Amino acid sequence: MSTGSSDLARQAAEAVYLSESRRVLATLIRLLGDFDLAEEALQDAFTAAMEQWPRDGVPANPRAWLVSTGRFKAIDTMRRRARFDASLATLAEQLDADASAVPGPSEDDLEDDRLRLIFTCCHPALSPDAQVALTLREVCGLTTDEIARAFLTNPPTIAQRIVRAKRKIRDARIPYRVPSKENLPDRLESVLRVVYLVFTEGYAASSGPSLTRPDLSAEAIRLGRLLLELLPESEVAGLLALMLLNESRRAARTSPAGELVLLDEQDRSLWNRGQIAEGLGLVKRALSSGRVGPYSLQAAIASVHAEAPRAAGTDWARIVALYDLLVQVAPSPVVELNRAVAMAMRDGPLAGLALVDALLGRGDLNDYHLAHAARADLCRRLGRTADARASYERALDLARQDPERRFLRKRLDELQD
Repeated sequence: MSTGSSDLARQAAEAVYLSESRRVLATLIRLLGDFDLAEEALQDAFTAAMEQWPRDGVPANPRAWLVSTGRFKAIDTMRRRARFDASLATLAEQLDADASAVPGPSEDDLEDDRLRLIFTCCHPALSPDAQVALTLREVCGLTTDEIARAFLTNPPTIAQRIVRAKRKIRDARIPYRVPSKENLPDRLESVLRVVYLVFTEGYAASSGPSLTRPDLSAEAIRLGRLLLELLPESEVAGLLALMLLNESRRAARTSPAGELVLLDEQDRSLWNRGQIAEGLGLVKRALSSGRVGPYSLQAAIASVHAEAPRAAGTDWARIVALYDLLVQVAPSPVVELNRAVAMAMRDGPLAGLALVDALLGRGDLNDYHLAHAARADLCRRLGRTADARASYERALDLARQDPERRFLRKRLDELQD
């Protein structure tokens, strides 16, 4: 193979790693039955790809090639280790027999493996924190440091959660499968929560140089579609609608230079009308069921924004009414903060500021940068410059995302001027 072709093959391997590595890992976990062995096999498979593809060319089906290569690399690894642990020899033989007797996984199997994996990671035998950490690590490929920042904790704590979760899955023999129809509803709540956390990390990254991570948002939406196909419940439709309606605004959320653009300043011609239409249809479907939950209500709020032709035409009274329901269905300080902002838009900044100050006075959101940013904006609109500056500075101290930090710094500079 020529030097140019070899470089193209290496680039192809790198591109496949970015787009396919988590799917390949999910399938390897199903085939090998072990998280750590599958992760090692994944790395071995991509190492082999970097060596062989420049020489032999990129295979017609790279994902299937990686799954097959990773599986046989894992078998070889277990045979080597069997010299020190005789029990591994039997397991290696079983895996080898399975690989020989069972045809390669179909495309449907490969696509469904991540759904199987997320139900395994969200098994009720695991603590909620472990479910989220394991899913973000294994399904989405976030690093331990990235998860720790999202959890506002330290990396060793997250690493221990993941290790303990894997051990629990292994020792309790938690099955790698989607639950039966009878058991699915009970398991669904934790899965929806984790899928939405994955989307949120992609839609508004917890830290780093970029405002968003489109790969995570797209994966969460794909998982949402699979869940809706599997279980057409109102809250599944609500979650998918919420993700689609939020995702529809992605292109307008940043300037060409990557700077943050607030909702009321966005160019709505950039919003994805196809995603909005699909999201609105799902909102109608969810609300018509009569079983309205938190995701359906949040999607309904997003639909009000989506239907407004311009920011000034937003029906804030309707949004406040929906937040009143959401506070009853799923009370939380963040929901109360969002309601306070909506109240400020309907009734004026003074009304919103009283609610935000009450929340901060309770101590619920002292370490939440968006609470301080909201307070700063309300004080700015009221002409309380010193209070606005103090709140912007507090928000800046807490923010971990570069575009948000630049936005807050710009607001501070404007107040200084």
